[in-house]
Amino acid sequence: MSQTTNTILMIRPISFRMNEQTAINNYFQEDINIKNAEINAKAQEEFDAFVEKLRAVGVHVIVEEDDKLSDTPDSVFPNNWVSFHSNGDVGLYPMFAENRRLERRDEVFMRLESEGFRIENIIDYTSAEDEGIFLEGTGSLLLDRVNHKAYCALSPRADEELFIEFCEDFEYTPVLFRAYQTFEGERLEIYHTNVMMCLAEKFAVICLDSIDDKKERKNVVKHLKQDGKEIIEISETQMHQFAGNMLQVQGHLNQRYLVMSKAAHDSLTPKQVAAIEKHCPILSSSLETIETCGGGSARCMMAEVFLPKNS
Repeated sequence: MSQTTNTILMIRPISFRMNEQTAINNYFQEDINIKNAEINAKAQEEFDAFVEKLRAVGVHVIVEEDDKLSDTPDSVFPNNWVSFHSNGDVGLYPMFAENRRLERRDEVFMRLESEGFRIENIIDYTSAEDEGIFLEGTGSLLLDRVNHKAYCALSPRADEELFIEFCEDFEYTPVLFRAYQTFEGERLEIYHTNVMMCLAEKFAVICLDSIDDKKERKNVVKHLKQDGKEIIEISETQMHQFAGNMLQVQGHLNQRYLVMSKAAHDSLTPKQVAAIEKHCPILSSSLETIETCGGGSARCMMAEVFLPKNS
């Protein structure tokens, strides 16, 4: 079992814009005063350049075009509706925004199967949407696949009972906490775990300041240390530059890279950069439009494919 993969699924946007349905509780989103067609064109440019950078170091990127028929402004963030596992299991997740539910498409599974991957079993949690209960994939769930632990910051998009159910189904030990950000003078719950924390093979990048409850913070630190992870702390200001939204991937010859946006990279101190580069090189790409309008960054754009290959 590996924590990292060299195969990533990415969805190229067709109708990207600021999603008014997610802005309710995603405090990273900002409105920019240009036409939607222009926003989408900029997002496509950023997407294409990012894919090129990943492929240049040997990451296998499967790019699927978004569906023109649906209004799916956030389709560029597939990691929220699906997760792929090494035993052939696929998780399908309930989404807070109604227009994000349209992102779940069978064509994506057909594409992976056409690339030689095997899907054994789909574990579908989407009926929870009918009850107003959500768990947004590896946005809400941070999976330590080697030590079978799942970290989750509870929020309107990460329900405690459903998280526990996921952990039982996939055999993960739950590590639960609440994480907050200061927005307009208030402490509000962070919408996704993966904007305040990143888990790599030998280290974790985390905004511990966002976990207000000392007991919960100590518990998270205890689990990370127990599993031999070096803890690289980031500030809340850095988190707002998406410095928590990173993913470790494999390139040529199993070389690991920590992937992040240019804004995240620029926000890091020389000491933090050195701490990361002790483990692996950093790969960053400019995602300014996607981050500003979408309120998500590099990690959200990559759905990791761990599925077995057909022999």
